[in-house]
Amino acid sequence: MLLFLSTQLSQSQELESILLASRSDANKLTEAYISPAMKGLIYGMNSGWYHTAKVHKKLGFDITIGLNASTVPTKDEIFTLTGLESVIGTVTSPTVAGSGDGSNITIGTIVNGETVTTSFEMPSGIKDDLPLNAVPTPAVQVSLGLPYKFDVMLRLVPEVGDDDVKGKLLGLGLKKEITSIFGPLDKLPLHVSLLAAYTSMDVNYAIDGNTIPGQNQNAEFKLNSFTAQAIGSLNFPIINIYGGLGYSRGNSTLKMLGTYDLEYTIQGGALDGQQTTTSIEDPVDLDFDASGFRATLGARLSLGFFKIFGDYTIQEYNTISAGIAFSFR
Repeated sequence: MLLFLSTQLSQSQELESILLASRSDANKLTEAYISPAMKGLIYGMNSGWYHTAKVHKKLGFDITIGLNASTVPTKDEIFTLTGLESVIGTVTSPTVAGSGDGSNITIGTIVNGETVTTSFEMPSGIKDDLPLNAVPTPAVQVSLGLPYKFDVMLRLVPEVGDDDVKGKLLGLGLKKEITSIFGPLDKLPLHVSLLAAYTSMDVNYAIDGNTIPGQNQNAEFKLNSFTAQAIGSLNFPIINIYGGLGYSRGNSTLKMLGTYDLEYTIQGGALDGQQTTTSIEDPVDLDFDASGFRATLGARLSLGFFKIFGDYTIQEYNTISAGIAFSFR
């Protein structure tokens, strides 16, 4: 997860250049570019929570290692913005989930009372660098059986990283098997459960200031996601078929903090061709939301305590989940 976010945030060498546009335009351009990644992370973090509806016996447990890959729709691989206040012309460029180089942007605005101009390139798309050309969300999860047919699930990453990028993650899930309320069904290999899960993630990335000088430059990313689902599974000795219907919701924020010293070329007048500099502080503050209904179908192969599973979820950003689990009791 940190490697993926670092790949995105390392584009800050180019994202910093977006700040040469007006504050309003810089926020619009940054939002348009990075929005698919934020949505993909929300949908991905709400996936892969289960591979059976059957709960463990009391104090039974499993350890699951999985990968969720949220596919970005073609329409979200490129964006077009018009009518920006400081950008000359229409901007059409790849999003972070697209392919190819970013467009060249020409800026014309007023700085320090002078008409100025400059140009920069939008960040390129990184689709070809992503697993399955999709937004990846790895997950390591521990599940524990509790009394009264409950499973509690935990995803935990204490703060890791270095001075350049640090992150932490906490995910909590609760599964309650309700098969017995359907009477004779509890004699069949069918199991039915209800699931609720919540995930919170924070990442801080230090911007080196080599592209645009300044002080205390860094990017902050926060994510919160929630899903509630009704799930069922047919549990046979070797093959397990499972699926679920439910709802996902989440929000994330992206902030670029610190001071940035922006340099422009004066156009026209007595100072034509000379440089002028202005400073801006905490220039980017964005919010992203994603929500919708979801339907999942998958299968699991059981080889004793060793399990291999894979499933497909239909939602706004369709998601493939796959992994292995070590399950006991």
